[in-house]
Parts: sequence; structure tokens; C-alpha cells
Amino acid sequence: MRDAKSDTSPLRPGEGRLAHAPADHPPVRKARIGVLVANLGTPDNYDYWSMRRYLSEFLSDKRVVDYASWKWQPLLQLIILSKRPFSSGANYKLIWNHELNESPLLTITKAQTAALAEALAARHGGEVMVDFCMRYGNPSTEAKVRAMVEAGCEKILFFPLYPHYAGATSATANDQFFRALMQEKRQPAVRTVAEYFEHPLYIEALARSVEAAYGKLETRPDVLVASYHGMPKRYLMEGDPYHCQCQKTSRLLRERLGWEKGSIDTTFQSVFGPEEWLRPYTVEHVAELAKAGKKRIAVMAPAFSADCIETLEEINGEIREAFLHAGGEEFTYIPCLNDEPAHIEALVAVIEENLGGWLPKV
Repeated sequence: MRDAKSDTSPLRPGEGRLAHAPADHPPVRKARIGVLVANLGTPDNYDYWSMRRYLSEFLSDKRVVDYASWKWQPLLQLIILSKRPFSSGANYKLIWNHELNESPLLTITKAQTAALAEALAARHGGEVMVDFCMRYGNPSTEAKVRAMVEAGCEKILFFPLYPHYAGATSATANDQFFRALMQEKRQPAVRTVAEYFEHPLYIEALARSVEAAYGKLETRPDVLVASYHGMPKRYLMEGDPYHCQCQKTSRLLRERLGWEKGSIDTTFQSVFGPEEWLRPYTVEHVAELAKAGKKRIAVMAPAFSADCIETLEEINGEIREAFLHAGGEEFTYIPCLNDEPAHIEALVAVIEENLGGWLPKV
């Protein structure tokens, strides 16, 4: 054991030595609280192998596709992943942030994290460390949990950025978080943030985004379509609350805007596989609206906290084309809340509510 006087090993910022510990005791980090926000994920690039790695991880998740592995994996690995990386990669290329060489989801999540960190630092100083991870792809949940523990976070609030709960989003993000904790010798105390689909500030942020978008239009759209990510109808019947939560968000948004019943249509997108999914399907519904004489529509995606492939390419591409092809004339896409101040305000409120008892009252 080294003598305390001869110990000259350097300390990293925030580290210190316990007053009564032996000289060779590991340095101790100042205790902090971590807030780790999580989103779905992104491929590292849009080339074939980057897309294949990402899609394989995503579509192998039992929370996403719950078919028996002996049946699903041969189909996935031998057929789907032989073709889909090409088409998915082409779609990602259309929306890719070429300047930063990353997907828009990654760019936006970085901006959201920076805004959250700034807001929480202004209120709580250096007590709170804010970072982000992805369920699939990079940066991984495991790597970010490790970094927070190394930074001295003895408590971590894990925040899946999904306003609505679904097994294929919130639950699988939590699963991965707990798997990451299994790797830690000294586990921090943890909390997970529940869905916030009816939080007043979230609804307020959605309403402001609609009002801002409508304020820029010369003619008011005939219908506002709230398009949510879909899921197999079977999941609803097995107890997943996602469908009901989406319906409630649409209702609360309509009430906040002061609109009449029937002025917002709730639909579901991104259908995948052979079984029936939640209906109505957005791509079919917008075409039906056009054929019924609704020539101007606006579409928003309340279930997405950040614009991504499903909004920038699917809604503003495929779904837009379906509407125009069916006779529609004006299609307005209302962007996700992203790092808009009202959205950051809502997320900070959710975070602070979930940090109750961990931080001094503001």
C-alpha cells in the first residue's frame, strides 16, 4: 500500500479523495444526478451494411416483432435483410443531414439534449448531468449508462422520449436500460419516466405548433390529421394502452384549440407485416379525404418527439403523394416539436416532476 504523502496520481475534474481512506483507494467522483433521455435510434449511415446492422437489431427485438425466432429469424436474415437495407438506405439518403453526416433524428436529439442541459443547469447548477442514448444503433444505452456512472451519477432518471406508452417503444427502451444496469458493479438508484401524453404543457406545445403552422397559411386546411405510429391491432387487444392514449391526445389537442368535434382525424402509419394494424391507416385515409372533396389538409405526428424517417420521408413523401395523387391540392406537414422552446419547457417540467425528492425544491 502506498504512503499517502507519496501519492501523486492525478485526479480528474470532479474527483476527490476520501479524508480517511488509504492512499491507494480509488478516486471518488462528486455525487451527481443523471438524466438520460432515449430515442428510438438511427443507422450510422445509409449504406447497405450500416442499414443492415441497424435493421437487424431493430427487427430482432421481441418487443417490436414478437414472432417465434425459429420462424422469424430465417425470414429476416435471409430475405428481408437482403433487400430492405437498399430501399431503407435510399429513403434515409433523401433526408440525411449531409453537412454533419448524420440522420435528422440524431441532429435533433443532440439539440434537444443541449437545450435540456442548459435549462436544468440554470435551475440546478452542476448537480444534474444530461445526456442521450438510442435504443438501436449509436450512442448505445450501455455506453451512456457507463459514462454517467463514471461521472459520479449515483441516481439516474431514464426518460424515453415517447409521449405515449407502447411495448415497442417505451418498454423496450426501459428493457435496454435495465440490461445496461446489469453490467454495473455499483448500480445507481434509478427511476423511469412514464408516458406524458396528457401533460398540459405537452398539449400546449402541440397546440402552439398547430397555431403557428396555420398562421402561415393563406387558406385554412379542411382537416387536421394527427398521424401516430401504428402497431398491430393484436397488441391493443393484449392490453397495450397506446391506441387509447393517442385518441386522448387528439381530443385534448382539439379541446385546447377550441375546435369542433370531427375537426381532427386520428390515424396510424408505418404498417409492416401481414397482420392487421390499428386503423385507419394514414396513407389510405388521406386519399379518401381527397376523394371526398377535402382538397386541403394538414398532417402532424404527435407521437414523435423529433422528426425522423417516419415523418420527413413517410409523411412528407409517401403520404403527401397519396393525397395529391387522389386529387388533393394543398398538403401541409406540421413538423414535430423537436427543440422548440415550448417543447423543451414541457420536457423540463416532466423531468422535474420525476426528480421529486432527489433535488431541492426550486
